[in-house]
Amino acid sequence: MANYRFFIDYLIHKFSAKTRHGVHSPFVYKLVDEVIYDFSTKPYEEEIERKRQALKKDTRIITVTDYGAGSMMNNGKQKAVGLIAKNALKPKRVAQLIARLANRFAPVTIIELGTCLGITTAYLAKANPNASITTVEGCPETAAVARQTLDELGASQVQLKIENFDIILPQLIQEQEKIDFLFLDGNHRKEATLNYFYHCLPKVHEQTVLIFDDIYWSDGMKEAWQEIKNHPQVTLTIDLFFIGLVFFKKGQEKEHFKISY
Repeated sequence: MANYRFFIDYLIHKFSAKTRHGVHSPFVYKLVDEVIYDFSTKPYEEEIERKRQALKKDTRIITVTDYGAGSMMNNGKQKAVGLIAKNALKPKRVAQLIARLANRFAPVTIIELGTCLGITTAYLAKANPNASITTVEGCPETAAVARQTLDELGASQVQLKIENFDIILPQLIQEQEKIDFLFLDGNHRKEATLNYFYHCLPKVHEQTVLIFDDIYWSDGMKEAWQEIKNHPQVTLTIDLFFIGLVFFKKGQEKEHFKISY
């Protein structure tokens, strides 16, 4: 039933979303044209994708600790690394888009909640090598594989923390002077997602980018996304179906966009 609902949401989004030609905001038009629809090959992509394919063939069995809503597929405690790679890693086109966004906005600091096996983290590190990157994974054995991934890809500068997101995010935010770029790919529950969002608000600024993963995961996630859009500090959102982008640009009329991707 959940997969059927997800498919219906996808169809609705597909037929209601716009391309850059249906966008009248200069900022969004430029972002869509130069970043979201930039499918040119980047020099770091081939190496990362080779590692993704290697992970898909990895037969190691690890014990998975899951603090979130779990996986839509094979949500057991014992999992093969290869199966996690096939089912839980961000798809290539989504991970590469997140990397392009990190490159475009050139954040000084990046926080990622949900390291998984480290592929999207590696993309973030390669796309913005000068950023200070902290990634958080709740499962120790998954984090160990991710650390190996990052080291092999030359992204050893990434600080990887193993902790429950609910505990560590307030601490991380308190340590930051401001939040530049934050990718939330973890606990896919309404209450947790909104808690993370509200924790961020005191440290957001005009150039902050928040990225929420799986905004159509469930009715709860859709409700969370709607509440985030409606918040008075949020001035602009871009719904790409698989991820949602949130901006806090001052002096701009509140606008929400659904973009085909």
